[in-house]
Amino acid sequence: MRKIIIVFALAVLFNACGTGKSLLSDDNSPILTTIDLVNVVDDLVRVEINPMAFTTETVLFRIPKTVPGTYSSDNYGKYIQDFKALDYKGNELEVVNLDDNSWSISNGVQLDKIEYLVNDTYDTENEVADAVFSPAGTNISKGSNFMLNLHGFVGYFDGFKERPYNILVHKPEALIATTSLSLEPNRKPDALWDGFMAKRYFDVIDNPIMYARPNTEAFEINGITVRLSLFSPNGVYKAADLKERMVSMMGAQKKYLGDVDTTKEYNILLYLSDVNVPDARGFGALEHHTSTVVVLPEAMPIERLEEAMVDVVSHEFFHIVTPLSVHSKEIQFFNFNNPKMSQHLWMYEGTTEYFANLFQVQQGLISEDEFYDKMLMKIDNSKFYDDNMSFTIMSKNILEEPYEANYANVYEKGTLINMSLDLLLREKSNGEKGVLWLLKELSKKYGVNVPFDDDILFKEIVEMTFPEVDVFFKNHVIGDTPIDYELYLKKVGLNILDVEQQTGYFFDGQVPYIDIDIENDSVVFIREGIKLNSFFNDLELKGGDVLKAINGEEITIETLRPIIGESFSWTPEKVIEVIVLRNGEVVTVEGPVGSPIKVVKKITSEKDATEYEISLRNEWLKN
Repeated sequence: MRKIIIVFALAVLFNACGTGKSLLSDDNSPILTTIDLVNVVDDLVRVEINPMAFTTETVLFRIPKTVPGTYSSDNYGKYIQDFKALDYKGNELEVVNLDDNSWSISNGVQLDKIEYLVNDTYDTENEVADAVFSPAGTNISKGSNFMLNLHGFVGYFDGFKERPYNILVHKPEALIATTSLSLEPNRKPDALWDGFMAKRYFDVIDNPIMYARPNTEAFEINGITVRLSLFSPNGVYKAADLKERMVSMMGAQKKYLGDVDTTKEYNILLYLSDVNVPDARGFGALEHHTSTVVVLPEAMPIERLEEAMVDVVSHEFFHIVTPLSVHSKEIQFFNFNNPKMSQHLWMYEGTTEYFANLFQVQQGLISEDEFYDKMLMKIDNSKFYDDNMSFTIMSKNILEEPYEANYANVYEKGTLINMSLDLLLREKSNGEKGVLWLLKELSKKYGVNVPFDDDILFKEIVEMTFPEVDVFFKNHVIGDTPIDYELYLKKVGLNILDVEQQTGYFFDGQVPYIDIDIENDSVVFIREGIKLNSFFNDLELKGGDVLKAINGEEITIETLRPIIGESFSWTPEKVIEVIVLRNGEVVTVEGPVGSPIKVVKKITSEKDATEYEISLRNEWLKN
């Protein structure tokens, strides 16, 4: 009965506001959408969409296959159930489910509305191999939390993605919404409803909504109002716990960007996942033009949570530069079900990740050595991917293999492409111009509402800069020639050297060289897939070796602890005998323990660096 009353009330409201039936093809009437977060049954949310009247016999309705920023085919239509199309008398029209994401409705001129149920993605992430990335996913937790990435709830009619949307959300009384969507208070029947409006479908999916109990902090950063809204299922954290770090970090970001002013509002929707129950497992963030969804484990200690927030939010916030201000037509007019991908992931993700690292050293949040270590880590990580793959070809085909498997390289080599380009620009402009200057100039030329042609961006950048930039793009971004990073670092008097660092015998700081079998904690082995220190290498011990005895003491996790304690007082001359099990064979080794060291690569200043090179370095890292 309550459901019927609500529907009736909405009908009265719509008619009272003068939004009666009209022809979709003849005017710009909004598409009316209702989402019921109160009457949730079996973890399903009911959605109703009233599109006004059609003039065609066949109407196609779609839920996105993919959305901007995910670079994956997620088929959100798989989470839609009980799809119905109703005529003006309430009778069901014939519907054909064309694929996971598309429905064909017959006798479209009689279509009054459609309705369906939506399941969420968070609960299924442990069950499916190709789970939706959590920050792009959805959560339905009755009376507690709703993560409304709206591409999972609201679809569009073919040919009408540019129509405005009015969205009414029936909400639990105790929950509040955090979103960048524009409010439409005149559409609210009462206090238990929120009304929102979007100029077109892209704005619907570009503005997620999180409903949760009030746990929000707001602050202003040089004219931008930032809201941090946090959901902590077990009440472990408050938004206030992270406010100070966010204010410091985002203030430094805005100072770095200077006069870039593309938004007056930015919302951070932070969902903390409970790892002890079926819940979100894809930790990270997804950018939107004026907001970001962040998913992290609630079990993280506050120090690591703060570090993770700095890493992911700094990256996502820099997306206000690209693709918000600088983007191609493929982004501006995104095809959600048959996407044509842009070739410029080197910029959308690479430039953004580069800025997220560079601003920290420029604003004094990290030291130069820490910044160099981050770049070296990017170099190491990039080696896990195909270094001979054209970045533009990969970008245009990122939804297909073998390119999809190389996607994560946009955050590794994509950063390094921008670092190298930055150093090249600094050299050719006597330090005056860099990648940030370039993006600002492109923002002035284009901006939020004016996309560029995908095929001419490189040409325009070269015309704005130097002929050497054309060679760089053709060789290393369009082409498949790996970048010699040392060549570019030498432009600012830096080189990459092998350096010895002291370690412990069994630990490198907090990182162990040994581990235990999770199914049998009496089995202790040397970790595989990591670089071992000189202690293990000199004794010719290998990753995967199972430790059986040390100096006659049988090894278990309990007997190893005192040996590790004793190792802090070992002298290099101490002789040790180690018995291991290797590939089913018992192997005994003996020798002095030595002074444990590891060899690492470090970016260091050249002894003969010129004053000009040092001045370029200062412009790069400090201005």
